[in-house]
Amino acid sequence: MKSYKDLDIYKDSYSFAIQVHKLSLELPKYELYETGSQVRRSSKSITANIVEGYGRKRYKLEFIRFLVFSHASCDETIVHLKFINDLYENLCEKTQEMISKYTELSKKIYKFIEYVENNWKK
Repeated sequence: MKSYKDLDIYKDSYSFAIQVHKLSLELPKYELYETGSQVRRSSKSITANIVEGYGRKRYKLEFIRFLVFSHASCDETIVHLKFINDLYENLCEKTQEMISKYTELSKKIYKFIEYVENNWKK
């Protein structure tokens, strides 16, 4: 692996963040700066923490720390999407699809954390 760009969790999180950003713009105007802003920030935070952690990959514990932040942001994104799903019926199909994608991403990040913990050179 030569770059964070080679990581599937990076590729997925980046793609999903773009999709969530576009989805959030379909919210009512009064939600664009409330729930919309929150879900955009948490979804982008997943990717940002993967990248920042990879930049510190020389220090195993720092790398793991940022991957844990990324995992937590993934869970936060799921919660915001669930709020949107429950509040706006017109977006149910899209939010349910994104919840499924982020649930799978959460599992991948967790497995990658385990891989780094057990196999990463110090």
